[in-house]
Amino acid sequence: MKIGLIDVDGHNFPNLPLMKISAYHKSLGDDVEWFFPLNRYDRVYMSKVFDFTPDYEMCIQADEIIKGGTGYGLDNKLPYEIENIYPDYELYGIKNTAYGFLTRGCPRNCPFCIVSKKEGLKSVQVAELRQFWKGQNEIKLLDPNITASKECDRLFQDLIDSKVWIDFTQGIDIRFMTEKRAEMLNAMKIKVIHFAWDNYEFNTYEKLKRFRPLLKYDGRKLRVYVLTNFNTTIEQDLERIYKLRELDYDPYVMIYEKWNAPKKIKQMARWVNNKFIWRSCERFEDYKGVQP
Repeated sequence: MKIGLIDVDGHNFPNLPLMKISAYHKSLGDDVEWFFPLNRYDRVYMSKVFDFTPDYEMCIQADEIIKGGTGYGLDNKLPYEIENIYPDYELYGIKNTAYGFLTRGCPRNCPFCIVSKKEGLKSVQVAELRQFWKGQNEIKLLDPNITASKECDRLFQDLIDSKVWIDFTQGIDIRFMTEKRAEMLNAMKIKVIHFAWDNYEFNTYEKLKRFRPLLKYDGRKLRVYVLTNFNTTIEQDLERIYKLRELDYDPYVMIYEKWNAPKKIKQMARWVNNKFIWRSCERFEDYKGVQP
């Protein structure tokens, strides 16, 4: 079979399902390539993560077209034999980085996130590290909430034993942190740890405060996402931001529906997220970029 692949979102971040689809069809001896409009295919796979990404509109000459990914809906899933195959990293020219999920699902069911609806309200292990990592220098984990899994400590130990760089791309839920897990994070090779303080509540704050002395990393390597323009006022946003500075974390403003955000929230994001400005101007009120 001649197989064509379309990364509808573009090639800014490797599409893991497409890498697995490529590996599967290559294992069958099929001819796999990025879709080219002038070619004809037996089957074309189209994948996109984001529902706001415009669909591919050029003419597709294929006997069969299969669309998948959260951008097309929450019900589509890869067949077992494809989901559990080692990814074809060569598809994106990736040499020394591995991508994958150790766990899926999240108990938080946040209204701004689709993970709980798509993957379930329980974080469960879905793979072993060896299923997508074979000695690469860096492992990028896509798990939505690995610390909510009962297997977390064992999986953390596997990551420590790998002795390579670890990137928790979707962050660590500080609310599931323990002293043991803080020690295990300290034992990993991590460039930046991402946490989140999405809502105006102080359970998260107390956890951030409690575990800050146990995390050996410089504050600039402890990034905390602060969700704005969702269900908080700008005063509540600033309160979270100032408290994070006091605790020696590095806040990063995330704007929900940025296209619909007030100018002041965008200015606040510029003040916080530009780290040169953030370190030279302690108060938002003193930021010269603030305009009426």
